[in-house]
Amino acid sequence: MAVVARRQRLTIGAVCEALKSEFPDVSISKIRYLEGEGLLTPKRTEGGYRLFSDEDLERLRTILRLQRDEFLPLRVIREELAAGAAKARRRRATAALGDHADDDLHLDELCERAGVERARIRELEQFGLVEAPYTELDVEIAEVCERLARYGIAPRHLRAFRTAADREAGLLEALVLPALRSRNPERRRAGLDDLRALTEAAQELSQLLLGRTVRRLAG
Repeated sequence: MAVVARRQRLTIGAVCEALKSEFPDVSISKIRYLEGEGLLTPKRTEGGYRLFSDEDLERLRTILRLQRDEFLPLRVIREELAAGAAKARRRRATAALGDHADDDLHLDELCERAGVERARIRELEQFGLVEAPYTELDVEIAEVCERLARYGIAPRHLRAFRTAADREAGLLEALVLPALRSRNPERRRAGLDDLRALTEAAQELSQLLLGRTVRRLAG
């Protein structure tokens, strides 16, 4: 039986040491400041200690390089990182279309990867936010839901996101379903390509509309 390796997380002190060779002036207080500015969201233990993943470490390197090499203010860096993360998520979501590789995760693996408890996953399942068999996308969804939970947004409040996604998917399905059901392999491949392009465009539009509405709220 294959054993899934536990991904090691680093303390804030270990992160600081790992960055010293490239960024001699980095300090624990600097890392805490960047977290306070919303640029980092490390996991927390029950005792409140920060634990950084490999992805957190690479994100921090990127932030420090943008500050040092391009002299970008934190506001611009935050926007750059958000735009890059959104594009990466869209690529991962669309790349999986039509791919039925055996990459399913067990419940314990999902909990470990997302850093959430079993009870939270069951609650997310109840409202249709994650679904078994679990995949890498469920890991990302669970992580985002957990971040929202820190602001008091429970899974039941997120049902609207699932409903909106189902409506959008229904619209896309109507456009490409004839091609996907075709017995002609070339037409089916073309249908999948169209579905990927439509999905990415729909995700981008949703993000832009939400961003515009939020900016209005901010005044």
